Order: sequence, then structure tokens, then C-alpha cells
Amino acid sequence: MESEMDSMGLNQVWTLVDPPKDAKPVGCKWVYKYKFRPDGEVTTFKVRLVVKGYTQRPGVNFEETYSPEAIAKSIWILLSIATWGYDFIKNKSNRCVYKKINGSSVVYLVLYVDDILLIRNDVKMLGDTKLWLSTQFSMKDMGEVSYILGIKIYRDRSRRILGMTQSSYIEKILKRFKMENSK
Repeated sequence: MESEMDSMGLNQVWTLVDPPKDAKPVGCKWVYKYKFRPDGEVTTFKVRLVVKGYTQRPGVNFEETYSPEAIAKSIWILLSIATWGYDFIKNKSNRCVYKKINGSSVVYLVLYVDDILLIRNDVKMLGDTKLWLSTQFSMKDMGEVSYILGIKIYRDRSRRILGMTQSSYIEKILKRFKMENSK
């Protein structure tokens, strides 16, 4: 929890203010989650601070709706400003996808909450993009993607194969409904 609070402070996710004297602030709680490797092994324990939205009242604080996506909205705003300064173009059909084109080189930036996936056709441009992003906010380079959002990604560059599977997710669902031995 401490590292999450430090990260939110470092990335200026919010500004602390004193509530008005007649206001009753909406509470919050910590939600815990595991991050898994493609083989299903736990790699990290994630924690997220969320607002107890069910305590909000229409006409009082209902318009100020927050959800676990609050962090994503903060990052979207931050990245919108940041990427605009680095010549990224926001995708019109998906607000989480940006692209930067420089001649025949292209880098796509895909954003989901606090995960960033960079896809490129030019290694140098990718390195420059990572370097520039790291000057805009605190980030950790996890290397080449092998697992994201419950999807295992595998590739064989020599055979020019790129594949995706959700077999871990399917196995988890089958186990949940006691159908792991189904055919």
C-alpha cells in the first residue's frame, strides 16, 4: 500500500484538500489483486485505492462519481498532455491508443489503467519513446511483453509468428465451475 501511495503522490494523481465543514467525505478502501505470469504463477501483489461509491447520495455528491478507473483517467489526462508534446496522435476510435509516426517508423502506445504497452517497428524509436516517457512520470520497463490483461502473448521471430491465448483464464473459469475435466 505504501508503494502505491508513493506512486500516486509522485504521479500527482490527486491534490489533498480539507473538506468543507458541512461535508461528509465519501470513504475509500483498498482492493487487492494478484498479477500473474503466463504460467499462472503470481508475480506481484497489486493494490488499488477505490472510493466507496455506494455511499454517494444523488443531489449531494453523486455527480462526483469515481471508480477504480479514476487512476486511469488521471493517467489519460497526463498522457494526453505528455504525448501531445512528443508528437503522439490520439486514436479517434479508442482513447487508450496513441501513435507516433516518423517517416517509415511507427510506435503505438496502448494504455490500460496503469499498464502501458508499446508496439513498434523501429527499435531506436521505441528506446527514445521509453526514455522520454520516463522523464514525464515514474515508470518501470518490464521488457518484452509475454502476458497482459490475462492474455499470454507468444512469438517466434524467426518464423514470423505472433500468437495470443487466454488458456489460463479458460482453465480458471472451468475450475471455478468445477468443469476442469470437461471435453
